[in-house]
Amino acid sequence: MEKNFFFSAQATDPINRVDGKAKVTGAAAYAADQKLPQTAYGFLVGSTISKGRIRSIDTRSAERAPGVLAVLTHLNAPKIPGYQTGKDPAKPPTSGQPLRIFYNDEIFYYDQPIALVIADTYERVLHAAKLVKAQYEKAPHQTDLEANRDQAKIPTGPRFEDYTRGEADAYKNAPVKIEQEYYHPVEVHNPMEPGSIMARWEGVDKVTVSTKTQGVQATQRSIRDAFKIPLENITVNAEHVGGAFGMGLRTWPYEIAAIMGAQKVGRPLKLMLHREQMFTNVGHRPATHQKIGLGATADGKLTGLTHEATAGTSSYEEFTEATVNISRFLYACPNVTTRYRLVPLNVCTPIWMRGPGEATGSFALESAMDELAHALQLDPLELRLRNHADTDPERKLPWSSKYLKECYQHGAELIGWKERKLQPRSLKDGDWMIGYGMGTGSFGASRGSATVKASLQAGGKLLLQCSVNDMGPGTATMMTAVASEVMGLSPNNIKVQMGSTGFPPGPMQGGSTVTSTVGSAVHDVCSALKEQLATLAAKSPSFHTTTVHELKAEDLQFSEGGLSLKANPSVRLTYDELFRQAGLPSLEMTKESSGKRQPFSMYSFSVHFVKLRVHLPTGRIKIDHVVSCADAGTIVSPKTAESQMIGGAVGGIGMALMEDMLIDHRFGRPINNNLADYHVPVNADIPKVDVYFVNQKDPYINPMGSKGIGEIALIGMAPAIANAVFNATGKRIRSLPITLDKLMED
Repeated sequence: MEKNFFFSAQATDPINRVDGKAKVTGAAAYAADQKLPQTAYGFLVGSTISKGRIRSIDTRSAERAPGVLAVLTHLNAPKIPGYQTGKDPAKPPTSGQPLRIFYNDEIFYYDQPIALVIADTYERVLHAAKLVKAQYEKAPHQTDLEANRDQAKIPTGPRFEDYTRGEADAYKNAPVKIEQEYYHPVEVHNPMEPGSIMARWEGVDKVTVSTKTQGVQATQRSIRDAFKIPLENITVNAEHVGGAFGMGLRTWPYEIAAIMGAQKVGRPLKLMLHREQMFTNVGHRPATHQKIGLGATADGKLTGLTHEATAGTSSYEEFTEATVNISRFLYACPNVTTRYRLVPLNVCTPIWMRGPGEATGSFALESAMDELAHALQLDPLELRLRNHADTDPERKLPWSSKYLKECYQHGAELIGWKERKLQPRSLKDGDWMIGYGMGTGSFGASRGSATVKASLQAGGKLLLQCSVNDMGPGTATMMTAVASEVMGLSPNNIKVQMGSTGFPPGPMQGGSTVTSTVGSAVHDVCSALKEQLATLAAKSPSFHTTTVHELKAEDLQFSEGGLSLKANPSVRLTYDELFRQAGLPSLEMTKESSGKRQPFSMYSFSVHFVKLRVHLPTGRIKIDHVVSCADAGTIVSPKTAESQMIGGAVGGIGMALMEDMLIDHRFGRPINNNLADYHVPVNADIPKVDVYFVNQKDPYINPMGSKGIGEIALIGMAPAIANAVFNATGKRIRSLPITLDKLMED
């Protein structure tokens, strides 16, 4: 795979991933790597039906198996205090709230855990789990979104009411209009690290867990709510997370089961999900049916846009995402209508997956824009430029920053867009048809609240602490880069400790907010540290002869090992000397940082360009070149940012061409719940990838001027591929993934 990244403005020298060596050498410890004396092992037994009740469950053979310590089911599991009331006591158990594991005999989906087997070795627990037998009373189940769209309902709450700007469904009256339907299948997260947890009780009301989570404090709160023990008695550790893509954004029933099991046997308990359980018990991107109506004038100005989406959720809980919201603001259009509906199905509750609803919604919107361009006989890039939104048409606010046009321009140059032909099937190389496609992406850029503790040691060593963890984007590297820039220290002199509730609070790792949120806290605490250093320096005899009466941080130059006076660099103190004179071993500072409401609309933007070829005799698709361009403000860590964009391109290739969890709806069971049959891109599938960053500071969002990248790296990629396939073949595929059989159909 070839890769390049480009900047429109000079960037600082990229630093290496600070945790890179630990990860590639195996030194980084994940949840299941934790080792404790007397560890017991748990394994979950899942239901073999998709809806109904457990008539009987026989655990006797399992309990008699060698090494078995306990077998928990709904008949004998310890009562979870938080399960006895729930959010709304008037509702039946699990209605409108997360699944209560082992609460009663009711089955909501295939492979729902019905028993937890605990033994003294992993091999023994696997054997014993096979001995658990259950009899069921089956009930009719529904797992097919398309067959149940007539059961769709508006989700609860005002945020999901139908939206109308201007005239409803105005596209129907336009001189040129298109109306099409698009289908997005179930996608599964499938990170390298499966769901894993190690739980250990230290008394009746104190517990420590190491678990796969994207937010240790959110998990801490979930455990508190379930077990009704003081928050300060719960320690959650998750320094390293082996990928997640969203599956770690909530506390799942398997984690509660492990904590319950550890309490039952009085020993540390380790539980790791089997790969097949990753398809059924930790969420997924929901199947979604969408309908787009676009209307435009003959010269390509949008006059009406309607975006409707119907998505699957579980039968016991509403899961929602912003599938239609991208259509409200991405283009300048006076009349916009969006409608969003949910269909309850017998599946585990879905969860946000990288790019969340915006990635699903962009497939429909950006495919429809390409279809409209074809109907108008207009270049798809030109159509987007003619409908560029100079201000946010939904919120009626100016953008805090927007360089999408620059992304369009440079991406088109890098992909060779001028070679694209307006008419499909116009470029041919032997048996291969060549096509070009593009797709625009956008995701909200926000800043939350985080606290970082900084400790400057003698010798100029800086320690940063925050509970935020890292599922792969390079959070520790980002924090190091920000601190290095502010403090003038080498990255080698900065250490980051993270991923534990014992550190100052940080946000969830998700939603493209961590750099903005935690990076701001790092910036602020380092700035405060510099002010304190200036106060100490003002008291030092070394600075008494200067003409500076009230020394401030801006009067000083901070560098390796010490500080000096900007006006007279010969006046210098090492940190060792400064601390010795002040009688301090080190200097510590803790700072909470949060964003303020601004009169601006804040978004990151991207555009993805694709060149591919389709083999006429076989329908094989081969992607030749991808160009991903991002308007994400200041790029704090170029190497990890580039990796984020490449990773998004890989995910988009999987979404467009491969990923689809197939369910046999007769039984409600997945039939490709393994990595042999559920296809994801491998190295041979990834083409040359060029990454371009505008790298222009957003002046309002945070001190660094940085906006998120994680989501926009994926949003818009799948439709870019679908549009390129159409340009190559003249065949429009509106149901993902784009597989050989769909291309070869008459």
